[in-house]
Amino acid sequence: MSLFGALNTAVSGLSAQSAAFGNISDNVANSQTIGYKEVNTNFIDYLTTSSATNNEPGSVSALPSYTNNVQGTISQSSDALAMAISGQGFFAVSETAGSTTTGQTIFNPQTFYTQAGDFQMNDTAYLVNGAGQYLQGWTVNPQTGVADQSVLAPIQITQTQFNPVPTSSINLSANLPATPAAATPVSSQIDVYDALGNAHTLTLNWAQTMVAGVPQANDWTVTITSPDNVAPGPPPVPATTIGTAEVQFGAASVNNPPPGTIGDFGTVTGGITGSAYAANKPASLTLSTDFGSGNQTISLNMGGFGEANGVTQFAGTTYAQGSLSQNGVAPGAFTGISITTGGDIVANYNNGETETVAQVPITTFSAPDSLQRQNGQAFTATTNSGSAITQAEDTNGAGSLVIGSVESSNVDIATQFSALIVAQQAYGANAKVVTTADQLLQTTINMIQ
Repeated sequence: MSLFGALNTAVSGLSAQSAAFGNISDNVANSQTIGYKEVNTNFIDYLTTSSATNNEPGSVSALPSYTNNVQGTISQSSDALAMAISGQGFFAVSETAGSTTTGQTIFNPQTFYTQAGDFQMNDTAYLVNGAGQYLQGWTVNPQTGVADQSVLAPIQITQTQFNPVPTSSINLSANLPATPAAATPVSSQIDVYDALGNAHTLTLNWAQTMVAGVPQANDWTVTITSPDNVAPGPPPVPATTIGTAEVQFGAASVNNPPPGTIGDFGTVTGGITGSAYAANKPASLTLSTDFGSGNQTISLNMGGFGEANGVTQFAGTTYAQGSLSQNGVAPGAFTGISITTGGDIVANYNNGETETVAQVPITTFSAPDSLQRQNGQAFTATTNSGSAITQAEDTNGAGSLVIGSVESSNVDIATQFSALIVAQQAYGANAKVVTTADQLLQTTINMIQ
């Protein structure tokens, strides 16, 4: 019986070494596969009879040993949309299950996980890696900028146009000269946008307020015009003049603010109204305009009453403009996407605007080596792996994203070649046991001849 037992044990050894050889072959073949995880081999001894006085040959079995938790080298990629995870975690991805008659992609309801982050945008604006898997993420509300972390879905970039935003606010920072030089122009120009995204130029002309032909100290009048304004002002004000507003500084105001700061708005005309005085509160003019696409209200913010910010009147002979900005946006065409280190997918437009449309989370498992391998360097969750925990990158043990990079295979070729030599020798040794057992059996048979 021991001869047959030895023969069976040697045969199991051949089978186990064949399995080890297969794992080595798989590793070597995928040594350049992005996101591939090495599979090693563990050998398990199975007994038949073993006691203090008797031991019968048993067998050996080969079991795979997964290294899903071992990170490969992160290297830079020429693909700006490529991502690698430094630390623990996987990308959640979907695989396709066909398409509808209208060409819409149908996805397999099963969620897969991978570290193959060589993503690119395909012809239907999805982010897809080299294995054909679709990156999942959280959608972001464009109004609030908050990601919906309750639902994972394939990321598709659908924002092909950035809608125009009409100007509703202008911020002006400037210093009017306390002793203006004669005939020195004091003006500013800024482009604003209507509801259709058309640009219109507003001109702010400043002049000292005149009373009986005499310029008043610390008292200025701003006339705001636009050649595109179509709302007629009260006669004899032309439509191109939106209106005028008297701005009183320091001692010119009955509110007696600090010298050089706005104390009040005096006479206003046309489509302009001024905010009521309140110490340290916003000093602003409200402009009622119409550029041909309907009434549009614009707030001209000039700092605070009694505060040395925004528009002031301090020493000098010339007008010194600081900053002049507005919040309107022209329409923009989609030019591409970019990814931030925080995992935000950002759509870029040719008007200089950007919009965050999705966020890439990272999924971790309590026992990642127990995940089930699938095609394309992907894995699925198992009972032993634990439940998927999806969270923002660099949170609660999740790794951080490295943008413009990929994670290489974690296979070490030198180690695999060493294991290959050992497997080859072990296979040959088991084969030698088989031939020796055969010779011994043949000898036994010849004994009865």
